[in-house]
Amino acid sequence: MDGLIDDIPPLVDQYSHGAVHGDLGLGEFETHLAEAAGSTGPAPPGTTFFDSRAGLAVRRWCPPLLGLEPLCAPVSYLARRRELGAYRAGHLLLRGAGIGTFLLEAGAPGDLTSPAELARAADGRAHEVVRLEPLAARIADTSGGPDAFLARTAEALYAAARTATAFASGATFCDDTPPAATGVREAAGRWLRVRRTGEGPADPLLAQHLAWSAVATGLPVQLHCPDPQRLTGFLRATASSGVDLVLLPDPWHRRQAAQLAAAFPHVYADVGARPEETLREAPFGKLLFSTGARGLAELYVVAARLFVRAMERLMGDWVADGWCRAADAGRIASLVAAGTARRVYRLDAAAG
Repeated sequence: MDGLIDDIPPLVDQYSHGAVHGDLGLGEFETHLAEAAGSTGPAPPGTTFFDSRAGLAVRRWCPPLLGLEPLCAPVSYLARRRELGAYRAGHLLLRGAGIGTFLLEAGAPGDLTSPAELARAADGRAHEVVRLEPLAARIADTSGGPDAFLARTAEALYAAARTATAFASGATFCDDTPPAATGVREAAGRWLRVRRTGEGPADPLLAQHLAWSAVATGLPVQLHCPDPQRLTGFLRATASSGVDLVLLPDPWHRRQAAQLAAAFPHVYADVGARPEETLREAPFGKLLFSTGARGLAELYVVAARLFVRAMERLMGDWVADGWCRAADAGRIASLVAAGTARRVYRLDAAAG
C-alpha cells in the first residue's frame, strides 16, 4: 500500500528483555535463535536453527544493516558480526529496526542490556517495566519472616512506582477479590521456606497478592497470561480502579486476549508482530505491538519488519475491498504501532 509505511511513526515496542553483551560464537547465537524458533532441544541432524522461519527472517532482514546482501550464508553473517564487534553490530541493528521507544522488562536472567544501555545503542528511548516476581524474590532472600517480607515488598513496590513505567505480573490466575491477609501471610511463609532450600516459583496466592498490590500503585500492569480467560474475574473486578491492564498472552491465545480487551474499557492486548487476527476482534486503539525480543538484537529487527509488512498487507487489502480509505489505514497502523502504547504508558508525559 503506497505511502502507508512512511506514515507509521517510530514503533513503540511495549515488551522485550534487551540484548546480550559481548560477541557471540556460533553456539551461543544458535541458542538464542532456538529460543526465538520456539525450540528447547538441539537442531535436527544436518541442520541448524537458521533452518527455521526465525532463522530465515534474520538472514532476510539483518545482513543489509551490516553491509551484506540479504540471505547471505549464516557463516558469512556471523563473521561480519564478529568483524564489526558486538557494540557496533548491535548499534547498527537496533538503529535500523525502526523502533523509537522500548519498554524493557528489566531483571531477567542473563547478561542483558539495561534500559539505559538499550536506549543509547538504539538512539531512542527506553523505559523500565518492573516484573513483580523477581522483585519479591530479591526481597525474600534478605528478609526474615513473612511479616517483614510483606512489609518490605510493599515498600519496594511504591518505591519502584516512582521511576518505573509499568509493572508486570506472571499470575496465571487471579480471583475477583484480593486474597485475604491471613492467606497471603501463610503463602509468604510457605514460599520463604521453599526458597531456603531452592529457587521455587512464587506461591500462586502470593502472585495474586502482588498483582493486586501493583494495581494499587496506579501504574499500568502487564499480565503475562498463557490463557487470558483465567484472568476474567480480575479484569472485571479492576474495571473501576483507573488502572490500565495489558494482556500478554501466548501466541495461540491472542485472539481471546483481543476479545477481552474489547469487553473491558481498561484492558488492552498485545499483538506481538502479527496483528492480522487480533484486528478483527477488538477496537484498533486497544491493541499494541511488541517484539518480545530477548538476547539477539536481530530479533528486534525481525519483529519490527514482520509487523510493518503485516500491517501493510492487511491495510492494503482493507482499502482495496472498500473497508476504509488510505488515511484511515494509516491511522489504524499508527495506533497499533505506537499511538496506543504512548497513551496507555503515558510516554509523552514521561518524555516531557
